[in-house]
Amino acid sequence: MRFAFSTSPQRTTWEWMREVWQRADALDVFESGWTFDHLYPLFGDSTDDCMDGWVTLTALLHETSRLRGGVLVTGMVYRHPGVLANMASTLDITSGGRLELGIGAGWNEEECDAFGIELGTLRERFDRFEEGLAVLDSLLTNDRTTFDGRYYRLDGAMNNPKPVQSPLPICIGGVGRTRTLPLAASYAHHWNYGGSDVAEFAECRDVLHGACAAIGRDPAEITSSVLLRWSGAEQLRADADSFAAAGADLGIVSIPKTEPPSVIDEIAAIL
Repeated sequence: MRFAFSTSPQRTTWEWMREVWQRADALDVFESGWTFDHLYPLFGDSTDDCMDGWVTLTALLHETSRLRGGVLVTGMVYRHPGVLANMASTLDITSGGRLELGIGAGWNEEECDAFGIELGTLRERFDRFEEGLAVLDSLLTNDRTTFDGRYYRLDGAMNNPKPVQSPLPICIGGVGRTRTLPLAASYAHHWNYGGSDVAEFAECRDVLHGACAAIGRDPAEITSSVLLRWSGAEQLRADADSFAAAGADLGIVSIPKTEPPSVIDEIAAIL
């Protein structure tokens, strides 16, 4: 199993995040770092502080030299895919080809209600997500994009310059058997399982591989990743071993904000 880490930009400071990433940049065990895309913090008091994931990612990639980085994952509901394509292309260029483009349908009702963003029903979210993926894929690769959908309409739209990486790696997160995993089979280079159940991960991975087979794609082209929570050395190592045995390629360790930045060195020594 390969390893990465995540530092959601909530309930923390820029200085803490920057030091974690700079320390990780010097540790070969970590191949990438990840932020998240939310307007409010998750898992607790939503009135706490929360910085923007894309802005912090941009700054962090420019404070480091080796690490790849991404947002786990960007909510399609928050930005037009044309805007997102230009953001992604630009950051891939300015970081020297180190971006991974994480994308999801979006789900946070509290945020959307507060800001007047129309989240829609579950079906509407995934219809919009599917259209958005098609638009992104075209804008990142083609000279011009014309698209006529329910949610997005483009007429000869351009996204130049293109990313350094070709293709730009796309990460899709989620466990939906009907829409998410088939879309990951079609568009993703990386699929992230966000839960903690090894059996569910293995089941979703089988569904992903079946969806790849249905369209003639080699599932080995898609990295399967899991989130690993830091709750002590023995538990982290045991969780990593269990997921690796179930077929996970990449473990993304969530770095606790209650610890000093030097905890990243402690975690690296365990992995």
